[in-house]
Amino acid sequence: MKIEKKILPGSVIELILEEEDINKIVKYKKTALDNLRKNTKIKGFRPGANIPDNVIIKQYGEDYINSIAVEYAIDFMYQDALKKEKLLPVTQAEILEVMSQNPIKIKLHIEVFPSIEIDNKYKKIKLKKQKIEVSDDEVENALHDIQTRFTQFETQEKDYKIALGDRVSIDTEGFDEKNIPLLGTNMQEYPIVIGSKMLVPGFEEGLIGKTSGEEISLDIAFPADYHSADFAGKKTIFKVNIKKIEKAVKPEFTKEFIKNLRGKDVDIDGFKELIKEEIKETKEMNVRLDDEHKLIDELEKLTKMEIGTHMLENQVKNVFAEIRENLGKDNVRIQDYLESLKMSEEEYKEKTVKPIAEKRLKGELILHRLKELENLEITEDEIKQEIADVMKRFESEEVKKRLEGLYIPGTKYYEELKQRIGYRKLIDSFFEE
Repeated sequence: MKIEKKILPGSVIELILEEEDINKIVKYKKTALDNLRKNTKIKGFRPGANIPDNVIIKQYGEDYINSIAVEYAIDFMYQDALKKEKLLPVTQAEILEVMSQNPIKIKLHIEVFPSIEIDNKYKKIKLKKQKIEVSDDEVENALHDIQTRFTQFETQEKDYKIALGDRVSIDTEGFDEKNIPLLGTNMQEYPIVIGSKMLVPGFEEGLIGKTSGEEISLDIAFPADYHSADFAGKKTIFKVNIKKIEKAVKPEFTKEFIKNLRGKDVDIDGFKELIKEEIKETKEMNVRLDDEHKLIDELEKLTKMEIGTHMLENQVKNVFAEIRENLGKDNVRIQDYLESLKMSEEEYKEKTVKPIAEKRLKGELILHRLKELENLEITEDEIKQEIADVMKRFESEEVKKRLEGLYIPGTKYYEELKQRIGYRKLIDSFFEE
């Protein structure tokens, strides 16, 4: 088979493939005839009968049979060309033209894995690792957040006075200085946690010390930089009817509460150590991502590559799907989110998602190429340590045993683990303490 190859922009290869081997051409035509023979109903022949070739040709015509033969040939010729030219396609080939049926000659375009050239100066890159520290205040804030999350509210009698952290149900409406109701300020049985800063500054503070059933007026001045231009800088009188007060009852960090929360039998001091370790792990992950982005920025300056259209489009789809999923976790629909941005889906993908996708894709491709260039060795001890680190995250012996069965040489889990170690070693090689 003759192969003509032309490199086009956008990581696209144009191939003209010509099959001159008469034996192969005959074979493709025979395959076409055999398949038509199986599925053809012709008067005078039983289904599945060995209908002569000349009868099939008369039924369908020479041109049609040749076109079917070409369809069979294309796949074989394409696969053969990929092997001979050592091409890595990232999408299906686009058949542009059948230039001839005998000999079989076709023209097609293939988008391939991009060629990546990295200047040898990359070997001189050395970046400083960010230091990680966890303060006592951060631990206390985390404990406070846990208490807030598990706080329960108990309805109080009429003489109870509102305090910070309590949940209050109110009816309220705002009026301007001429006592005219302001649009969008009327709320009925609106729940608010005092101190949450959900309402305009001064509102929640004005409720502290008040009791259930009270009707009060609050003089509120909206900040000049308030997010709604209709209220920014305006003086407003809010008439408030306090309907219900619920006292915040925060949980105590008893051993029982901690065990239910984390499955660990420790006291408050032990729990603080657990929290400190969790904060540290989160910081390490965030710092690692930040360091990786800095490294990619430096490597990009030394790299030449041209990402193909289809490859980038697929990454855009993936990033958009991630964004939609993350919004869904917060019960936000992507349509509502786009409406809040006043953007169509296509506009959002083009202006916001595409740059993210391109940056991520470039980073992945650069690291993949560097991994090939550096060929870092991964030792058995490193693999064992990585497996041990994975096991530490689980308490259940049953789960640990199941995981041990997954991380066996040859399994996809084992290979993914090796890949993870390899990329981490590669990235770490560019950093110093």
